Amino acid sequence: MIPQAAVRPHALVTGASSGIGAAFAERLARDGYDLILVARRRERLETLAQRLQDDQHAAVKIIVADLTQPGDLQMVEEHVANDPALTLLLNNAGFGGYMPFVELEPDRAEELIRLQVLAVTRLTRAALPGMMARGLGAIINVSSRLAFSAGLPLPSLPKRATYAATKAYINTFTQILADELEGTGVRVQALCPGVVRTEFHQRMGMDPGRLPAGIVMAPEEVVEASLAGLQRGEVICVPTLDDPRLLAELMESQRRVLEHSGSGSIAARYRS
Repeated sequence: MIPQAAVRPHALVTGASSGIGAAFAERLARDGYDLILVARRRERLETLAQRLQDDQHAAVKIIVADLTQPGDLQMVEEHVANDPALTLLLNNAGFGGYMPFVELEPDRAEELIRLQVLAVTRLTRAALPGMMARGLGAIINVSSRLAFSAGLPLPSLPKRATYAATKAYINTFTQILADELEGTGVRVQALCPGVVRTEFHQRMGMDPGRLPAGIVMAPEEVVEASLAGLQRGEVICVPTLDDPRLLAELMESQRRVLEHSGSGSIAARYRS
């Protein structure tokens, strides 16, 4: 009897045609994954797939999809839910929409929410039952340092109300989900990079080359930090943060606000 070859683990990457998504695809192929690459640009996907097949001998499937469109999202959901070898889901697709909220077209704001909230939620929900049944898997949701920026009206930061709000959703969603998944063998991470050398900013008319060189990361470094953080069990991964105690302090502050606001009476400062 001829032994069957072991099934290689599968990773599905959204927003795979460039930037962080493409860098993840390259690294995961080297690490022994077969890949499902999802993005809107077929030519980019085909070029990347061919390179990974030639250089890393990975099996690569491409899915051309716009995850802001319900039909396309459902197609990718079904693939996620029905892949028995899916071991890693990378929810990376996104865009910025940086501008004052009152100037952001409502349809564009809705696209942001569909892509960075709805798609992340639905694809995660599609992946979890199979991963939990197998007792193995991981989901990385790409967030942003701007998820922490609500209280910082600094002039150097972009106008970002909808974008930062969707990333804050990703962080909260991932943190609570991590608690629910304790003991299942499935890990989750919210990845919070800063400025990365990709097309992300260029598509919005911004030039990362005009920023101080010391604050711009290579996408490959973001991937390295994310995968190392996943192994360390970091639910919130900020690739450039040297002192993780700052995150612990932030979570402790949030806990104290919740605990100290549990009274059934309004605070004294609101009384006449």
